[in-house]
Amino acid sequence: MPRMSTSELKTMLSAERYDALAAISAAQLAEERSDAMDYYLGHMSKDMPAQDGRSRAVSTDVADTIEGLMPMRADFQHLRRWRKSVEQAQGFTFKAVITIIVAGFLGAVWLGIKAMLGR
Repeated sequence: MPRMSTSELKTMLSAERYDALAAISAAQLAEERSDAMDYYLGHMSKDMPAQDGRSRAVSTDVADTIEGLMPMRADFQHLRRWRKSVEQAQGFTFKAVITIIVAGFLGAVWLGIKAMLGR
């Protein structure tokens, strides 16, 4: 194997360093997402354990609100898809009407030419 130049070695090490930092960042992001999901679900014992003699009840108002809005969001997505399909059908209808008109016109021209040549 030929000997690597200094610039090639620096480039390779820089790429390896970048990959390592990206992996660390991804691991931190995954941990933060896991913690956020725990908080969302009301599992707070990791960072905020309940004190002795105190209630362990946790309010999940944010999660309840979001879960309540999800069906409405799904309805809006359905309406958006329905509207797009109606617009697409209207576009196809317009194209079909134009095609029928053009075909009729060309048929009439053909019959006219055929009648003129037949005389």
